[in-house]
Amino acid sequence: MDFNYFAAFSGITPEEVSFLQQATAGLDENQQRQFITLYGSKRRSPQDILLFTLLGFLGIAGVQRFIVGQIGMGIIYFITGGFCGIGTIVDLINHKDLATEYNKQMAYESMQMLKMRGF
Repeated sequence: MDFNYFAAFSGITPEEVSFLQQATAGLDENQQRQFITLYGSKRRSPQDILLFTLLGFLGIAGVQRFIVGQIGMGIIYFITGGFCGIGTIVDLINHKDLATEYNKQMAYESMQMLKMRGF
């Protein structure tokens, strides 16, 4: 698949492009378009994760964990004030890793949905 399909995604990293190219290598053009549509609707930008993490310093800790589907950790962060701010600082440093891990899961999920649809 051409890089131009992936360039439309905000904050995409070379690692993510490489992963997506490997994941979509066996798909035809129609399947690739379907994958991009599915994946694009689920994907989270590292910048978005960063902004949600910064909310932790304003007293709303854990939003970044809710956004990446880690509901339990989000509740714990919210109740403890982001582990008294330490967890929020760690997430601030590791926001790209949170986004990458979540996006890989969403790519896998999108591929499974394509297979279930029969594409």
